[in-house]
Amino acid sequence: MTSSPKTFALIGAAGYIAPRHMKAIRETGNSLAAALDPNDSVGIMDSYFPSAQFFTEFERFDRHVDNLRRRGAPVDFMSICSPNYLHDAHMRFALRSNADAICEKPLVLNPRHLDALADIEKETGRRIYNVLQLRLHPTIQELHERIHNGPADKVYDVDLSYVTSRGHWYHTSWKGNAEKSGGIASNIGVHFFDMLTWVFGKQLGSTVHVLRPDVAAGFLLFKRARVRWFLSINADHLPAGSTQPSFRSILIEGEELNFSEGFTDLHTKCYRDVLAGGGSGLMDARPAIEAVYEIGRATPVGLTGEYHPKCREVEGVA
Repeated sequence: MTSSPKTFALIGAAGYIAPRHMKAIRETGNSLAAALDPNDSVGIMDSYFPSAQFFTEFERFDRHVDNLRRRGAPVDFMSICSPNYLHDAHMRFALRSNADAICEKPLVLNPRHLDALADIEKETGRRIYNVLQLRLHPTIQELHERIHNGPADKVYDVDLSYVTSRGHWYHTSWKGNAEKSGGIASNIGVHFFDMLTWVFGKQLGSTVHVLRPDVAAGFLLFKRARVRWFLSINADHLPAGSTQPSFRSILIEGEELNFSEGFTDLHTKCYRDVLAGGGSGLMDARPAIEAVYEIGRATPVGLTGEYHPKCREVEGVA
């Protein structure tokens, strides 16, 4: 952590992920000066920063941030937890307010927007950091070391499955609008695709077998892995007899990678990494953003090639 406390502002205070950012700001010994959200259901702020100013209108939030700067108490970092399609604009605002940005995934919906953001970084001298928390998960870090220290010519067979059931609200919200969320691969899968690239190297190919609003599946070829992947928000796709609303599994050469524990403090680890001079930036985020962008625009090929076993169930094939 840096030697002196930093001042934060937060955009998207009423969202699901915002409390993890509030917790990270507090646990790293820093302060939250102001928060913004058009939804005023933000009582959770009392558990972390009851003295922080709160705004439901961007214009008033903008003025407050500017006034802080003029009074000699500027915002050092802006945490961005807004809907995916607003990340780009809110990162621009952060940098032009002379603050660094710590933004949730995906940074942008179109990879070409990363180049424009890189230009703004150069113009302002500020930085954009992405919350790529799986890179800091102990089990994933151990896997990264094992793969990179293993045989250089070994290509691993991997099955990735992630089912996280969502109700009807999902399809009515911005998350169910592919133009705003990027679609299911972007919205719930981007952190897994980032992890796969970080562990197994450059992506060499992609095939999409199923692409629907509630489920997507395909095959990704990396330098060090052949990956069959399956993502779903449909509870019908949970394993038979499951009593939990979510299921995640990574099989590597038929062996289950156990990473069910260790998720609770990953945002705090990300913040500590950034504040210590590390952190994941624009170029770190690019491979996963390119992957989900291509997936969201692909034409599914159906049950051909190397497809995930769950595809047969989804397609109604015995």
